[in-house]
Amino acid sequence: MPAHNMNGFTINQARGVSRLISDRFDLTLECIRRFYRGIESPLSKTLTNYKDFFDLFLYFKGYVDFFHLQDFIDQHEQIEFSLPFDNFNRSPLPQTIDEYKQYKEHTLYLMIKRNKRILESLCQIN
Repeated sequence: MPAHNMNGFTINQARGVSRLISDRFDLTLECIRRFYRGIESPLSKTLTNYKDFFDLFLYFKGYVDFFHLQDFIDQHEQIEFSLPFDNFNRSPLPQTIDEYKQYKEHTLYLMIKRNKRILESLCQIN
């Protein structure tokens, strides 16, 4: 994601300070999905500041494919959340030890799958 400041926070700064996101990647990706569909989200203002960047990918699937995020979405382009999602109403932070374990395990699982996908794509280049 772009690291330069555009009229406020960078995307990473905004997701880190938002009490509705709390730096969660799955919730950030949901905001990006909504951005491509013209739906409001907690990061709408910040993402709009970077519209030129997101336009490079044309649509959400283009963004997902470019950054090898296919494992973070299902076949209907819905986000695979690491905790139950209720439209940004519940706290983004795990509420119990079991929720923390679930969040950690699911997030690590998706990251490992993404890393494998990236490695496989690099092997195809050579």
